[in-house]
Amino acid sequence: MEDTPGWASPGSAPADGPQPDASGAQSPEQPTGQGGADQPQPPTKWSKEQPPPGQWAAPQPHGPGQNPPSPQPGRSWASHPPTAPGGYPGAGAGYGGWGGPDRRYGGNGAWGGAWGPPPAAKPGVIPLRPLGVGEILDGAVSTMRTYWRTVLGISLAVSVVMQTAVLLLQKFVLADSTTTDTLNDPNASVHELSRAMADTMVSSCVVLLVVLLATIVATGLLAPVTSRAVLGKSVTAEPSRPSRSQLARLIGLTVLLPLIALAAIAVGTLPGILVAVTASTAGGTALAVLGGLVGGVAALWIMTRYSLAPSALMLERQSIRKSMSRSAKLVRGSWWRIFGIQLLAQVIAAIVASLVVIPFVIVAGAVSGDGISSLVNSTPGSVGWTFLIVSGIGSVIGRMVTFPITAGVTVLLYIDQRIRREALDLDLARAAGLQVHGSDTPGTTPGN
Repeated sequence: MEDTPGWASPGSAPADGPQPDASGAQSPEQPTGQGGADQPQPPTKWSKEQPPPGQWAAPQPHGPGQNPPSPQPGRSWASHPPTAPGGYPGAGAGYGGWGGPDRRYGGNGAWGGAWGPPPAAKPGVIPLRPLGVGEILDGAVSTMRTYWRTVLGISLAVSVVMQTAVLLLQKFVLADSTTTDTLNDPNASVHELSRAMADTMVSSCVVLLVVLLATIVATGLLAPVTSRAVLGKSVTAEPSRPSRSQLARLIGLTVLLPLIALAAIAVGTLPGILVAVTASTAGGTALAVLGGLVGGVAALWIMTRYSLAPSALMLERQSIRKSMSRSAKLVRGSWWRIFGIQLLAQVIAAIVASLVVIPFVIVAGAVSGDGISSLVNSTPGSVGWTFLIVSGIGSVIGRMVTFPITAGVTVLLYIDQRIRREALDLDLARAAGLQVHGSDTPGTTPGN
């Protein structure tokens, strides 16, 4: 029997020779040349009406009540397989083709959702994974909001001590009315202007030094509170007060870091001072200013490099030298990132403090009778006690609100760097009582 030309049956073609009939007996062969045209032909299993060549389509799975797809003229399954809107064979038809997504269970080939790692655990104010800038800032604010009694109590004590020191320095040590008179005198000589500018810079540096000392102390004291906020534990569950030995080391570190920064500035300005004393005053002053700028950049680099030392000292209970070494190791390779985040925190803190202090300054000017002009035209020594006290109260409140932000950002930067470098998130998860893959027992983390 000959097959229809140009068409392949869906089953196997009949073999040559005698074929069995329905009962299993083989049909006798027809003799050739003996009236083959008059002899009856055996019944065939194939219908006489066959589809034309190249128009048969492979069966497609379809649900009950759905009609199979109609064949398209001039298309065959081998040359033009059916495609879905996605453009690949078999997609969207029934259960999907090989290589295509199965959309029955959430899409993207996943059971219940898209591909990706599971979300990080978040027992406290931050997720236990490398943090972004927004998460660090949010964690600092969340710590202050959640543990506001402890946080604001510590920052209030530090702010009161700091502002008292600043007020006394402004009233008795930094009081020099000749400085303002010299700067406002158009007939003043270069030497007098240089000396007045130097006195002004010294006064500003002294105030900044006091604020820096207070910031370091606040960072160290708030580090245990922030670490417990990361774990989601209450600060009253266990004693969070640092030991006397840690407090002594914190004070030593607080004094040492500014001294290193001042030494860098002094080294930069020393050549200019020597030139001003021995040779040209104008040239020496210019050289001293340039050297001071270079020394200031070096001091900024040093302070950023060791900015994580208070957190390492309090949470790891290290010595001063080891805590500074730990900070340098954690900051290495990430100096610009840490500097940028801390600078952003300082800018936010300055804006918040200004919003708090400005109303108190206006009230202080109205109560004391000096007016707002006293801030511009008067020296600290010439301002009355009323103005200093009222404006100082505003400064205390402003620092009380902003110290937790700057300190919290620094501590969270320390934790973030350890997560990135040392996989601290696993230890934090164990300390928070979470089950960690490959471990059956909770562990501990420094600072608990």
